[in-house]
Amino acid sequence: MLGAVLGLAVVVGTAATLGDEEATPAAEKAEAPAGLSVDPALATGPARVDYARLDGRIARLMQEPDMVGFAIGTVENGQVRFLRGYGEVLAGSGVPVTPDTVFRWGSVSKGVAAALAAKLAEEGRLQLDAPIAQYGTTLRLPGGSERVVTVADVLSHRTGLVRNAWDDRLEAGQDPRAIRAALATLPPYCLPSTCHQYQNIAYDASTEVIEGVTGQAYGEVARARLFAPLGMASASMDRLGLERSRSWARPHRLAKRPTTVNDNYYRTPAAAGVNASIGDLTRWMMAQMGAAPAVLSPATLDTMHRPRVATEPRGRRNAMSRAMTDAAYGLGWRSFSYAGRRLVGHRGTVDGYGALLLFDSADRSGIAMLWNSNRHTAARLQLEFFDMLYGLPVTDWLELDEAGSGAEAVVNPEPTPQASSTPAANR
Repeated sequence: MLGAVLGLAVVVGTAATLGDEEATPAAEKAEAPAGLSVDPALATGPARVDYARLDGRIARLMQEPDMVGFAIGTVENGQVRFLRGYGEVLAGSGVPVTPDTVFRWGSVSKGVAAALAAKLAEEGRLQLDAPIAQYGTTLRLPGGSERVVTVADVLSHRTGLVRNAWDDRLEAGQDPRAIRAALATLPPYCLPSTCHQYQNIAYDASTEVIEGVTGQAYGEVARARLFAPLGMASASMDRLGLERSRSWARPHRLAKRPTTVNDNYYRTPAAAGVNASIGDLTRWMMAQMGAAPAVLSPATLDTMHRPRVATEPRGRRNAMSRAMTDAAYGLGWRSFSYAGRRLVGHRGTVDGYGALLLFDSADRSGIAMLWNSNRHTAARLQLEFFDMLYGLPVTDWLELDEAGSGAEAVVNPEPTPQASSTPAANR
């Protein structure tokens, strides 16, 4: 029996409205999955975060000309405190984003693949330290180093390839399996297993590992082993799953220009295939903080979150990236030090969508966000939440308070694909 509890409460203004009758009916009446009970009355006691201020900051963010829809979930001390949608599912439609609106997760999906691999390793069904070649994947690396690079190396982006190797080919519609096989023709960037260089196509070799070990399609394994036990009813792993959702956010480029959903990154499901609502992303975050030990054991969480390789800062570093030190990567997860605390999380982007979650497991607190535009300013809200949570001085991390200060700045971004023609490809 799972010992942890997940409560979903929708806050519509201040912390005083926790458990209020204005809560979204879907959140109030959600059925409790095995091991995760849903009860908005659980979110009781004083909140450390000023939710009236947080709501005002989001309202200011939504005034930006490129913001369309946005959804947020926060957790304090293991309890959901704020779960709300802002804006529209489609610019000009008048249809609001709610906590049940489904978005794409982009690279936040990588944590799902890592969780499945870590669970299978805990069961003795695969070895994270075994060479990836042992599992018969299509991944080929320079100099035949697939015979040396391990499953854990692939999940921590230590393949020796240049970052985002041939993502542009994936975005041009080529078969990811064929691209994986051709990666061997690239010159090595570094010695295998020695440096972090972010990948999508190579990372998705984990899809083949998991399918080979289980004999099931990757999406079915994720649904049976993770989504269903955690009660993530909105989660799916293809375009059809997104578009069949009762409420789903349409993708937009800058200037609120709608764009179409494409299948490119759905064809690399371990790297970027998940769709789900903010309610389910918040469930996923709580499970990462230990709220579902029968689904994700403490040992599995440690396997995933433990730093394995330092990540190098790239290009101009803004104030937030300087504040988040000791940047490292585990298996499908990033970690940082901030204000003397260890934070774990990930960001994701596919064309027209953004996603982020960042949490403090020791404090059992964190923030999750989803949005449907190529505007990345929303990512900066993460530290405004943690500053309030930790009682730190107010800092305008959003940089929207002064005229002309809203210039684009991405915090600890995933890298932009090499030679990509897509305005905001998966990162």
